[in-house]
Amino acid sequence: MIREILLVGIGGFAGSVCRYLVSLGIATLSLSTAFPVSTMTVNFTGSLLIGFFMSLTSHNWLIFLGVVGFCGGFTTFSTFSAEILAMLKASQWLIATGYALLSIVICVTAVALGLWLGKTLI
Repeated sequence: MIREILLVGIGGFAGSVCRYLVSLGIATLSLSTAFPVSTMTVNFTGSLLIGFFMSLTSHNWLIFLGVVGFCGGFTTFSTFSAEILAMLKASQWLIATGYALLSIVICVTAVALGLWLGKTLI
């Protein structure tokens, strides 16, 4: 039990730091747009990684470190939800709808791709 908690904590720390670094990197690119590029990037990448890690079920420790820890700290579904709510409050219906639909399609596809990569490469 302690081992699993430590793996989740280490993964969560790394995921949170990487999330912050992605935000800084995208802000450095000066992509000023109403569309939340940083959150979309993180959600896509996190979905890809979670699919990949899930394909490695024979490595139980990687589930705790990668899926629960890293991806839990890295992905930003709560931020995604808050951004959509803010867009709706600002009457940005088209952007909010496009963002929600695109996120679902891209991230579900990324999970499937990650699973396929994991099974193909390993």
